[in-house]
Amino acid sequence: MKWARRTLIFLLLTVVLFFLGSNIWIVKSTEHNVFSDSSRLPDHRVALVLGTSHKLVGGKPNPFFEKRMDTAAGLFKEGKIDQFLLSGDNRTKFYNEPNEMRKALIARGVPASAITLDYAGLRTLDSVVRSKEIFGQNQITIITQPFHSYRALFISKFYGIEAVAMVADEPNAESSLKVRIREYFARAKAVLDLYILKTEPRFMGEKESMQQSG
Repeated sequence: MKWARRTLIFLLLTVVLFFLGSNIWIVKSTEHNVFSDSSRLPDHRVALVLGTSHKLVGGKPNPFFEKRMDTAAGLFKEGKIDQFLLSGDNRTKFYNEPNEMRKALIARGVPASAITLDYAGLRTLDSVVRSKEIFGQNQITIITQPFHSYRALFISKFYGIEAVAMVADEPNAESSLKVRIREYFARAKAVLDLYILKTEPRFMGEKESMQQSG
C-alpha cells in the first residue's frame, strides 16, 4: 500500500510539474514577440488570423471573434498588413469560421483580394503549420487574444516560422475565464504534441497560393 501510494503521489507530482513547466516555458519563451502597440510591430506583411466561432451558444456575437476582426481590419487600414490568411474550422456547411471571418473583414473595409481562406485550420497547430507548408509563409503576424498568442508563437518557433503576434483586446474576465482555463491545458498538450507525440495537422494536401491584392 505504501509503495502504491508513493507511486501515485510521484505520478501526480510529475503531471503537475509538467503542466506548470509547460505553461511557464511557452509564455516566457514567446512573450517578447507579443505586441499590443501596432506602431512597434515588425514589418511582416502577411497576417494569420486564428479562427473562432462568430456566435456564442446563445446566439449573441462572440466578443473574441469581433475583437480579432477589429484588430485585423485596423492593421490593414494602417498599412501594416497587405494579406490575410484566415484559418479556422469548416466542419459542416452550417459552421464555417473562415467564411465568417471573410465576411466580417469585408464589412470592415478589407478588400476580398487581400483575403485567403484556409478551411483546414481545425486546431492552432494545424493553422500555424499549414500557413508554412501549404501557403508558403515563413514570416507572419498572428492575430488572436493574448492568452492564445503564446501557444501559437511557440508552435511557430518549433516549425521555424518567423512569427510575431498582434493581440486583440480580451473580453471581460468573466466571459474569458473558461477559455483561459482551457488554454492552460492546451499549452501542456502543445508540448506533448510537438516533442513527444509528433502530432501533425489532420489535413495537409496540395500547396496553395495566397491571393494577390491589387
